[in-house]
Amino acid sequence: MIESDIVKDFLVESYENLDRLDRELVGLEKNPDDRDSLASVFRTIHTIKGTCGFLGFNKLEAVAHVGENLLTRLRDRQLTLNPEITTALLSMVDAVRQMLGQIEASGQEGGRDDSVLIATLTGLLQPAVPAQSEVVAAPASTFEAADVPLNEVPLNIGDILMQRAGVTPAELLLAAEKQKEGDPRRIGEILVEQGAARAADVVDALRIQQSSRGTAISDSTIRVDVGLLDKVMNLVGELVLARNQVLQFANRMKDTSFLAASQRLNLITTELQEGIVKTRMQPIGNIWSQFPRTVRDVALGCGKEVVIEMEGKETELDKTILEAIKDPLTHLVRNSVDHGIELPEDRSKAGKNRTGRLTLRAFHEGGQVNIEISDDGAGLNADRIRKKAVERALITGEQGSRMAEPEIFNLIFQPGFSTAEKVTNVSGRGVGMDVVKTNVEKIGGTVDVQSAWGLGTTVRVRIPLTLAIIPALVVTCGGDRYAIPQVNLLELVRLTGNQIRSGIEMVHGAPVHRLRGRLLPLVYLSRELKLAADVAPATATAKDGTVNIVVLHADERQFGLVVEQIHDTEEIVVKPLRKQLKTVKIFAGSTIMGDGRVALILDILGLAQLAGVVTENRTRVLPEKTMEAREASGAMAGKESFLLLAGPGNSRMAIPVGTLARLEEFPVAQMEMSGNQWVMQYRGQILPLIRLNAVLEERRGRLRAAGQALPALDSGPIQVLVLHHEGRLFGLVVERILDIVEDWADVRSAATRPFILCSLVIGDRVTELLDVPAILRGADWSAVRPTPEMKAVEVANQVAN
Repeated sequence: MIESDIVKDFLVESYENLDRLDRELVGLEKNPDDRDSLASVFRTIHTIKGTCGFLGFNKLEAVAHVGENLLTRLRDRQLTLNPEITTALLSMVDAVRQMLGQIEASGQEGGRDDSVLIATLTGLLQPAVPAQSEVVAAPASTFEAADVPLNEVPLNIGDILMQRAGVTPAELLLAAEKQKEGDPRRIGEILVEQGAARAADVVDALRIQQSSRGTAISDSTIRVDVGLLDKVMNLVGELVLARNQVLQFANRMKDTSFLAASQRLNLITTELQEGIVKTRMQPIGNIWSQFPRTVRDVALGCGKEVVIEMEGKETELDKTILEAIKDPLTHLVRNSVDHGIELPEDRSKAGKNRTGRLTLRAFHEGGQVNIEISDDGAGLNADRIRKKAVERALITGEQGSRMAEPEIFNLIFQPGFSTAEKVTNVSGRGVGMDVVKTNVEKIGGTVDVQSAWGLGTTVRVRIPLTLAIIPALVVTCGGDRYAIPQVNLLELVRLTGNQIRSGIEMVHGAPVHRLRGRLLPLVYLSRELKLAADVAPATATAKDGTVNIVVLHADERQFGLVVEQIHDTEEIVVKPLRKQLKTVKIFAGSTIMGDGRVALILDILGLAQLAGVVTENRTRVLPEKTMEAREASGAMAGKESFLLLAGPGNSRMAIPVGTLARLEEFPVAQMEMSGNQWVMQYRGQILPLIRLNAVLEERRGRLRAAGQALPALDSGPIQVLVLHHEGRLFGLVVERILDIVEDWADVRSAATRPFILCSLVIGDRVTELLDVPAILRGADWSAVRPTPEMKAVEVANQVAN
């Protein structure tokens, strides 16, 4: 255990310097002529060597000394940096880091033997240079420093006198030799006696040296123990709670003086909170700085050529979150190099540059930090992942055939899953991606993967800025209050009277609300918390006869949370849950409200998963309840499931649910032209689009009614039924989806026009059943020739691109 403050400061400073050394050495390998970086590396090793010698760490000093000798040859251009020397120097950095860890743990260097490393570094010193050359070369490097601005190099009196007073290296060496022989005078005094410099020149040099030291960054910063920062942060959290209580009390008082004082307290507390939070914020570049070394080591081990690019290194995060995501990000980077990027020969055959590219990008969005790790490698092979998942019994063959690509890609986050052909020291054991997902979710984040075969893969991590104090919306359910993080909040909706009966519909047994033309799944908080029995949505109202809907988003899915009452938003201090509640997915923590009572913080993603709005593997083909109902309906003799939709001329149409692959909504601007056919880029392929209205037109007239043209650019999204036929996907554009229902459909009559299979009675209304195979096989593609409105969309797309 380290007790000396001097040793503690030495360890802290050395760790910081070693992290910078990794980055600078990797950069030097790509640009050996960067004299500034080489000088920085040399100074860092020289400082470590000198300090550890002073503290009596002889083994550490021996390793640093031989490394310094090698760096001296590089600095004096007697050697040229190459991969062999870079690897040896990085090994020296690793050895120094390990010894520092041993010193931190026990106070001693331990019984390690670094003779092999020292011999390797010593062997790289060849070809040897005569001693006379060394004597002359040493000051030559000092001349090179004269081209560097004074404030960018550590100044000593000799350098300044050579730059400003014309002192020669030989005169400076002679003065240094006198000091070495025992002359107690300072070097400036000796130079004045020799006549090499004037007294005024020495005084000016001392003034420049003192000015440079006065503006050093070390004089404007201090080191503060993280434990002290955490303690101050906790105290500020308690102050925020006390502030909230005072504000609630002040609002009930009529004393204007007390009200003014409480507002002043509120202002000061807010500013103090913002200041303390800033002290804990650190740029993400602090942990990214180690990744160039990581990429280099993994690439060399795999025989690959990889460069790394970083965007948004200045993006700041709370220190606690930075520490939590360091290991997950490291694994993702190693995984991209090992699994994602191909061997140079394979990249050349594919027409790519031999050198792969790994890009890290960080940016703020919606109160969260987005981190993207992208590579231009081979991408994920969906068929291979599906096959491996079936082999490992993670899914059945039938499930695999129904799964879309995003679902398949998310299987890589399953425990024990790996597609590696062999186990290496980097990967292949099936351990890692599931830990990445688990660790990110522990801090309230999400992980998503996107990939295109042959083009590359992007892993997107979304995490909160801080975990300590967050704004939240307070709601009431069953007499208890709950906090909803504001980062998940979109809007609030209040339904009253007739709006309840008309605004809440049932789609295949699940309640939805049509919000601005889009179906919003509804989740009743009282049901999910088992606080109330299942009742009809129309009767599940608050005491005042209203329905309060909190529109939320979780994992890019929107849903409405129905609560009894909605209160105000306020800043809450997040407290961790007791171990008894840690296994409950729908709670993210707890907080103390202004009146001293405890409120639970809802985990919106966990709540969405519990309600079936979002599935566990982060994607959804159809709502979970719909899937279960479809399977149940298949076992009921005679009943069938139909998707009801609005047809031309106020007609009512249906198609069997079994023919559907997906239900989608797309912006009009995403549509493109391929020849005379409208298409859309969809899940890595080109999706042909068929307008139902155009297909069902009378062929003789080809009337172009206004309702049959595609909507304008500023209109809402179009609704598309994605259909699967003979191994291909088609998109059927419809006006409006009405419902998904089950019915006996035993009253039928013959069809009266093409592309209609028959007419039948569904829900007491006559409905035309579409002949989907006939539409897909025999659709007149000229019927989808662009109208003027469509051409406007195409022109806009071209302008945007």
